[in-house]
Amino acid sequence: MGRIVFDTAATINGWIADEHDSLSWLFAVPGGEEPDEGLLPQGATVMVEGRTTYEWVLRESGILEAPEKWQEFHGTRPTFVFTHRELPVPDGADIRFVSGSVAEALPAIREAAGDGDIWVVGGGDLAGQFFDAGALDELAVSIAPVALAGGAPLFPRRVESDRLHLESAEAVGQFARLRYRILAAETTA
Repeated sequence: MGRIVFDTAATINGWIADEHDSLSWLFAVPGGEEPDEGLLPQGATVMVEGRTTYEWVLRESGILEAPEKWQEFHGTRPTFVFTHRELPVPDGADIRFVSGSVAEALPAIREAAGDGDIWVVGGGDLAGQFFDAGALDELAVSIAPVALAGGAPLFPRRVESDRLHLESAEAVGQFARLRYRILAAETTA
């Protein structure tokens, strides 16, 4: 069974999208438009997104008008989208809509992933729901040299240092790449 990884980019003050759910700030950073291979998870066979991320990707890239653009980022991987709305699907994309909790959806997501990793693309609250369910194995964040006044937070949860173990920190172009292994919560008898 593979790992579940929340891998994303964030500003130096912890936002993953601006007040308009836009990532234009990210694409303005050198290397943000075409990320270095080292900034993307390599073993992911399934992707997971929230509705806001999914709709932004469709709109920003014009994917409904040019469905082949879906493959450029997502490839042929199944993509699970958590939503309570009916949303369009690009031609040829393997989209699986989920309206329940992470815990309820997890068996189907794991089955689709096989032995590969599961990449939680966004957003931060969805990644937090995986964390709450005890299912998040890694947090990888590429910190961009940008600060925003507000927007969508990286990880809207309180997480103490006993739950995060720094695995690596490195400079990748203009980004500070941090990878944390998520440790199981200690239980007391």
